[in-house]
Amino acid sequence: MTFRPGTPPPAPPAPPTKGDAAAAAPLTDGEWHRLHPLTPLLKGGIFLIVILGYVLNSLRDQLVEFFIPGGQRGEDGDPVRYVWEHGVLGWVLLGLAVFLLVLIGLFYLSWRMHEFRVTGEIVEVRSGVLFRNHRKARLDRIQGINIQRPLVPRLFGTAKLEIAQAGNDANVQLAYLGVRAADDLRQRILVLASGAKDDDEHGGPSRQSHGALQDRVDEVFSPELDPAAVHATRIVKVRPGRLIASMLLSGTTVFLVLVIVAMIVSVVLTGEYAVLFGLFPAVLGAGSYYVRKFSRSLQYTIAETRDGIRIGFGLISTSNETLPPGRIHAVSVAQPLLWRPFGWWDIRINRATSAANAASSNQQVSSIVLPVGTAADVREVLDIILPGLVGAAVAGPQASQEAMREGSAEAVNVVDDSLTTTGDRGGFVHSPRRAAWLRPFAFRRNGYRFVQGAVLLRLGAVWRSLVIVPLPRVQSVKVEQGPLERALRLAAVHVHTVAGPVSARVGALDARDAQRLWSETTHRAVEAAALDTSHRWREREARPTTATDVADLSVPGSGTPAGPAADQRPGTVPPGPGWSDVPPTGAVR
Repeated sequence: MTFRPGTPPPAPPAPPTKGDAAAAAPLTDGEWHRLHPLTPLLKGGIFLIVILGYVLNSLRDQLVEFFIPGGQRGEDGDPVRYVWEHGVLGWVLLGLAVFLLVLIGLFYLSWRMHEFRVTGEIVEVRSGVLFRNHRKARLDRIQGINIQRPLVPRLFGTAKLEIAQAGNDANVQLAYLGVRAADDLRQRILVLASGAKDDDEHGGPSRQSHGALQDRVDEVFSPELDPAAVHATRIVKVRPGRLIASMLLSGTTVFLVLVIVAMIVSVVLTGEYAVLFGLFPAVLGAGSYYVRKFSRSLQYTIAETRDGIRIGFGLISTSNETLPPGRIHAVSVAQPLLWRPFGWWDIRINRATSAANAASSNQQVSSIVLPVGTAADVREVLDIILPGLVGAAVAGPQASQEAMREGSAEAVNVVDDSLTTTGDRGGFVHSPRRAAWLRPFAFRRNGYRFVQGAVLLRLGAVWRSLVIVPLPRVQSVKVEQGPLERALRLAAVHVHTVAGPVSARVGALDARDAQRLWSETTHRAVEAAALDTSHRWREREARPTTATDVADLSVPGSGTPAGPAADQRPGTVPPGPGWSDVPPTGAVR
């Protein structure tokens, strides 16, 4: 059954058993707690032991000479045999035991000094023995919660929980927790961040224990996504065959083929076969790139849950992240040229995470919501990540089924009227004919339009793309006009959001249309920011619906004024004289 936001919620499941929330409920009581006892070993102990064994095996001759100067080796030159024959094995074992005890003591001290606590407002982590580190993450500023399960920690039934925050190096990590504790703790944190008063409706199916060994086997071989456990209402999956084909039809493949052809032509013309040796590093690098990208994208799923969008991927080492509502600042639906015959698209997003964190591979993957999919997949994913576009989210819990159907039709129209169209179809304002001097192929496709709660930019004729910016997430709007554009009476408009792979910029517009886009985006963004409650997305459920709430649910940009209870939070610009000329400066959420 598919449940869309705004419809009456389905009947709550049976109350969870006593053991369901036992893993996480004590962890959110506001008291300090410690991580999994195996954390020091998983964060470096195993690799340290392996490296130590390799060093001892490689340098055993030198070590024997250091501890027993002038000592002779055994008959076969083996220092271990010498130790055995001269009766010093006990001293050697005692030294190893002391070293291991010191190492275990340091690990234990590190674990004891690493604590965290979760309150109704923040998540705090403090760590360090000699140099103390204390980090805090506000719940209403959480951009996403990621759970990673690398292979070795997965074998031990543990996982890393990472809370993404806006800011430079602001993420908070809890490495490591038990797998079930990590899943339940993420759910509890999202419930606290949403403004809900309790978690009664989040009770999942009871988890029966079949013994420690069987539970570990079940966790290792369990699927990456269990729809019942995460309460998923809709799921979009990426097919492995389509994923492989999309990787082969990428710009990286074209570049690699051109390099190989150039080298072969060079060998034929010059007769120097040594040039072929340059192919090996390129082939090895490309092969590792494809294997790494494919393994990271296996079992790729996008699921709609009550607490946001869940993006998961991975086969051996898995990772899944839940993005709370309202944390997506811009969306790009793009189609590379080689994908056009197959009708494939990808979807990328901008999020308020730091540039330093985005440099990691996990953050790069998390900016890709849909690696490859058809237009039908695009419609489904856009309906999941931007429900405000289809009218369901702003219609409120009293929305009728007819309104829901109209909203779904709106989502279909947004995709069908934007991805492959040109001219003014779909209500787009496009570039004039004189813009052909700057956009010879794309001047009829280049344009913009407004939909409920967002501004759409339709770009490109060869490499098509559609950029969607939710109006509450707009940071500012800029109009640009160079000397050539000024001579042609054209201008460009840049809708600023947080930094990311999506650039919301449309150029070669008529100067009057560009000014109109700037003014109307500013006007609508201020209204939308005043009505936005996505930072506490379940708080409205905790109180009965009133006439003020209905006024607050008015469609941004429809002309309906917000009621006196509109959410005037710090960082938003309240309406006032001349307010439509003031660029929005909404706080990053």
